[in-house]
Amino acid sequence: MLEKVLFLLCLTPALAQEPCFPGSSHAYKVRISIKTALGNQAYVWNDNEMYLFRAAMAFALRSYHNGQEFNVSNIMVCNETPRVSFWFVVSSPENSSVLLKKGDVENAIRKSRNRINGAFLLTDQTLEFIDIPPTLAAPVMPVTPPWLIVFGVVMGAVGAGIIFLLVSSLVQSKRKKNKKTLDEDREDMRGIENGLGCDNLGGVYNTTFSDGDKFTPM
Repeated sequence: MLEKVLFLLCLTPALAQEPCFPGSSHAYKVRISIKTALGNQAYVWNDNEMYLFRAAMAFALRSYHNGQEFNVSNIMVCNETPRVSFWFVVSSPENSSVLLKKGDVENAIRKSRNRINGAFLLTDQTLEFIDIPPTLAAPVMPVTPPWLIVFGVVMGAVGAGIIFLLVSSLVQSKRKKNKKTLDEDREDMRGIENGLGCDNLGGVYNTTFSDGDKFTPM
């Protein structure tokens, strides 16, 4: 019984000093594929590259938690393998025995994912944070508010409708005027033709009877 108590007393400090271990609720696994990304130009992963990773993570956390000074010592790595995979946890800069919430770590990674990838010449597919989905391009926010765009479209449609009605009214009015003028011209032409017909019928002078009357004896 005493041996078990001593074993537990020795095991507790050891666990307290090793907060990073695979499967921890606060730990993340990272998998890096340098050869796949760079081919013949692939570099060797070593302690310097690991230090750069921890520094990049400290930078991401500082950027997300404005005002909190995260350092390389706050990024604890464990279970590193030659094929470049490892686990890491993040401790609070105020109390190194307290681990940072996973949600805060995830948000910090998402915010600075491009900067982290760029530090190693990798992408979301070759520098994988397991259980953190690859980042998507941030949606483009229009400079003009959406409601103003909708208002502009509606007003443009109303304005176009008004212009269409005005133009249509003018065209129809012009057509009616032209038709009326054409009808009047036709009536005038008919009147002229009728007048000419009457003049021709009434203006024929028969000289036979006139000349005959001069020589008729009384």
